[in-house]
Amino acid sequence: MGLGAFPGTDQHYVGMPGMHGTFEANMAMHNCDVLLALGVRFDDRVIGNPVEFSSRNRTIIHIDIDSSSISKRVKVDIPIVGDLRNVIPQLTSKLKRIATSRDLSHWWNEINAWRARECLAYDNAGEKLRPQFVLERLRQLVDDDTIICSDVGQHQMWVAQYYKFGKPRRWINSGGLGTMGVGLPYGIGAKLGKPESDVIVVTGDGSIQMCIQELSTCMQYGINVKVLCLNNQSLGMVRQQQHVDHRGRYAHSYMESLPDFVKLAEAYGHVGLRVETKIALDEALRTLLETRDRTVFMEVLIDSGERVWPMIRSGTGLTQMLLSESDIDG
Repeated sequence: MGLGAFPGTDQHYVGMPGMHGTFEANMAMHNCDVLLALGVRFDDRVIGNPVEFSSRNRTIIHIDIDSSSISKRVKVDIPIVGDLRNVIPQLTSKLKRIATSRDLSHWWNEINAWRARECLAYDNAGEKLRPQFVLERLRQLVDDDTIICSDVGQHQMWVAQYYKFGKPRRWINSGGLGTMGVGLPYGIGAKLGKPESDVIVVTGDGSIQMCIQELSTCMQYGINVKVLCLNNQSLGMVRQQQHVDHRGRYAHSYMESLPDFVKLAEAYGHVGLRVETKIALDEALRTLLETRDRTVFMEVLIDSGERVWPMIRSGTGLTQMLLSESDIDG
């Protein structure tokens, strides 16, 4: 939820922690001496198994405006109740007074060793259209002020992993609430609130159908959001859980009957695009981004077998991350 608060392109950025976070972010969070937690919930999607997380000997400083949220799931060492707008300036003022020239090279060497695992690497050879590549290419074509909205699912996690946000509050999604269908309504609200900004809804073939009728709202009020639908013909995150935890026993996660999204977008009065190959991607993305007077719905066909790696299985800890397919039975 806080992606962009620290620039994703900075050399000190280690990525998002949690269930689909980077190996280096999770290992740094697990092995640090002091963990400063600002308004977080310590939910299972971030820390994995709370028993394993709490077993590590570290000092946890937890700041939250709601006292009932402190030590709710993880016992903390230093609780601070307050509004971050007031607490952070006081904290940084004290840190500046006690700052030392302590050599942190050893710690950065550890982090760089974890980075060397290249947990977000993917095979981009050949003509197969990878969702990771689509989102990296999108990021190269837009500026830091572009607002990205999403629903929930694999597409949400791929954005969080591969789209490096440069500014805060440019990433609008429901986080752990898991609200399928919220992406397009979020995009409408964001565009109404900041009409001068490009607003791109990154969605999936399952999520978009929850509130697809809001394309009518876009037409009625001239709200020109841009929709990028990663279509893998399935409820991708459900299918991935069934693949990883239930040995591929798939049930009701394959979308047997999907509409023609291009025709559907056109039926609402918008521009519809479909992309199936790498060679067609850039031209379609430019049409998506350069069209100013119409809503554009761009469907990108991807393989239903694409997974989101890394991954932490439900009930396991940060040290038990699956980095690839080969780790499932390891």
